[in-house]
Amino acid sequence: MFRRMLCLLVTGMLGNPLGAIEPEKPNILLIVGDDQGWTDYGFMGHPAIRTPHLDRLASEGILFKRGYIPSSLCRASLATMITGLYPHQHTITSNDPPIPKGLTHAQAQKDPEFLKLRAEMIAQFEQVPTLPKLLEKAGYISFQSGKWWEGNACRCGGFTEGMTHGDPTKGGRHGDEGLKIGREGLQPVFNFLEKAQKEAKPFFVWYAPMMPHSPHNPPERLLNKYKEKTRSTHVARYWAMCEWFDETVGALLDRLDQNGQTHNTMIIYLHDNGWIQDPDSPNFAPKSKRSPYDGGLRTPIIIRWPGHVKPGAVDHLASSIDLAPTILQAVGLRPSKQMEGINLLDPHWVASRNELFGAVFEHNAIDIRKPATNLQYRWVISGYRKLIVPHAPNVKGNPELYDLKQDPHETQNLAQKDPDSATALMKLLDQWWNPTDR
Repeated sequence: MFRRMLCLLVTGMLGNPLGAIEPEKPNILLIVGDDQGWTDYGFMGHPAIRTPHLDRLASEGILFKRGYIPSSLCRASLATMITGLYPHQHTITSNDPPIPKGLTHAQAQKDPEFLKLRAEMIAQFEQVPTLPKLLEKAGYISFQSGKWWEGNACRCGGFTEGMTHGDPTKGGRHGDEGLKIGREGLQPVFNFLEKAQKEAKPFFVWYAPMMPHSPHNPPERLLNKYKEKTRSTHVARYWAMCEWFDETVGALLDRLDQNGQTHNTMIIYLHDNGWIQDPDSPNFAPKSKRSPYDGGLRTPIIIRWPGHVKPGAVDHLASSIDLAPTILQAVGLRPSKQMEGINLLDPHWVASRNELFGAVFEHNAIDIRKPATNLQYRWVISGYRKLIVPHAPNVKGNPELYDLKQDPHETQNLAQKDPDSATALMKLLDQWWNPTDR
């Protein structure tokens, strides 16, 4: 807390004592990829996948190559982005409530008790401040498109406009109408950009298409290209989806250019969780989505803000927990006391940070009111050392320790060879969040 307050003082966000003229408020465009591996971009060195538009974004902004999300499941991850809070703080740890005994996942979607618990999860979230709610106080209008789990995007999320109605009787679960964005064009976003321009209002856009997320059904022109690069049809479909998603980003960047909105728009890019394609099935491979490994947790984070951010790639640690504080300070607002992230536009604090934390939870909650009950793993990174700690009784196993610099894909567990490091990291983890504390 002291560290974050000092950061605010250094960056002058606790007031304007010199009486300087306030700059024009930047527009904010948050682009969130869905189920994509941290290696699976041209700018991250992938040998086959083409992402020219994201490559452009990375070259024109600051690229945090060692970015992370605290939790490798989409709902919890997205809730952190929009609130600046960890899952155990905003209480959205899992995608769904417990499935009633004797019912399948599909059957549960129509079960009254299951739907009641889902509504309660959303009601809990509705009490938490979100970026759209906070930005509205500074005169912003906002638009939601794509993935959105927390009910009606306007009522529960605080967006002034949005695509997701959130009505479970009409298919509302994780985006409903919003899931058309990207795959069926971007006209709703384009319309909003033009409205903001006409009304001369600063805007916040949430662009989170369900891409490259399954179903992996890319255009044939892209699929045919990638079929020549791999023996696996499943891999070819996933790779083609990555480029299709990139094309939608390119269309969005072009529209900002055409509207003359590029110069004062801060764009942030990351993905919600990782993905490693199983070559023998449409599913994800182990150490991927929903896991505590970098294949599920790591993401590049890009921030482009012309005239304000010096382009370049850095190896400093960054997290999606930092997005809300970064955005709020960029527009002249104070992060809340509960936000533990830092301002990624402050090079001093970025360079001085050495640790990141996170936790992975059950897909279906055991108890929607008690985050610790749903816990599977906690993890901490200090420098390049990473400790993963399973949480009994939900997961059996021993702590795992990895050297991410020498072993980025986490193949050599060093916990027994280096018990002192494991012990030191465990202390850091318990200081961050100890689920046994009541």
